Amino acid sequence: MPETVTKTLKVRVRDKHAKLLSKWAVSVNQVWNYCNELSFRSITERRKWLSGYDLQSYTKGASELGLNSATLQMVGHEYVTRRKQVKKTKLQWRKSFGARRSLGWIPVRKDCFSIKSGQIYHNRHHFKIWDSYGLSKYKTRAASFNEDARGRWYFNVVVEVPVEQSAGTGAVGIDLGCKDAATCSNGEKLAGRWYRAMEEKLAVAQRAGKKDRVRAIHAKIANRRKDALHKFSRNLVNQNAAIFVGNVNARAITQTKLAKSSLDAGWSQLRTMLSYKSDHAGIVYEEINEAYTTQACSRCGAISSSSPKGRAGLGIRQWICVECGTLHDRDINAAKNIAALGHGRLAGGIAFQSREA
Repeated sequence: MPETVTKTLKVRVRDKHAKLLSKWAVSVNQVWNYCNELSFRSITERRKWLSGYDLQSYTKGASELGLNSATLQMVGHEYVTRRKQVKKTKLQWRKSFGARRSLGWIPVRKDCFSIKSGQIYHNRHHFKIWDSYGLSKYKTRAASFNEDARGRWYFNVVVEVPVEQSAGTGAVGIDLGCKDAATCSNGEKLAGRWYRAMEEKLAVAQRAGKKDRVRAIHAKIANRRKDALHKFSRNLVNQNAAIFVGNVNARAITQTKLAKSSLDAGWSQLRTMLSYKSDHAGIVYEEINEAYTTQACSRCGAISSSSPKGRAGLGIRQWICVECGTLHDRDINAAKNIAALGHGRLAGGIAFQSREA
């Protein structure tokens, strides 16, 4: 197991620097769009795919935009990375103005900034931050300035931290859902629906045309969701040595009538948190095929006629197995089956009978 791992820390930049950072963000967008056009023409006219190093030679003369030379290089390399990721010859333009403008982004190379006394020094400017982490004590890597929808700027930096082995000894299965964002095999539940709780206030602000208020409410919803997911995932990592989560296809569900509830639950965000926190704590994390975990009895393993099946059975929250007479909470039963599959067996020691074939 490695002695150190990396994590990204996010700190708020004071608002007085927003004007300068916004100016630099416009320059970054110009460089990105230039790389986009140049790469597309090279592919269509010469059948040559430009690399990050190729683009680097074309952006050398863009220093008048006010950006650090290393930032110009990083924009080109990031463009190539994203182009390969989506497997397209041309990406979307980064828009600097208008209602659908791109949020500000300024990449910073690890040797082009320093942190001291609650300030970031980069490109001959000092940026004051709310340094709640004490960043100067960490060994830092690459970083970036990022803007949110409300025009607030943050400094995100990758740091190295020592691995802290979890003292937990248990194992838990997690079933992801809409009504409850997550249900554990030990009965613990994470109540979701953060968006639904603020929906009425959001509708009032939207009808009144208060755009700043709308953005503030959306930010509050996102912050509440992230805070709850962080606390929930941290508690699980501290208490357990193995975590098993159902591999529900979040993207597919967003194409159905359950899209609103599934997006509000933040399944992908929770799984990401559990994954990297488990790595940092040196514990087991696995995503388990959840097929038939809702239908199968976690006590006897049978799929009885009384178990909830398909979308029509979503309203069934409790059911009794006709084979063994056990009363089940729908989500807890599924979580127990997921935990058992993670161990390769059911909690009672009976092999799980998969019907995927």
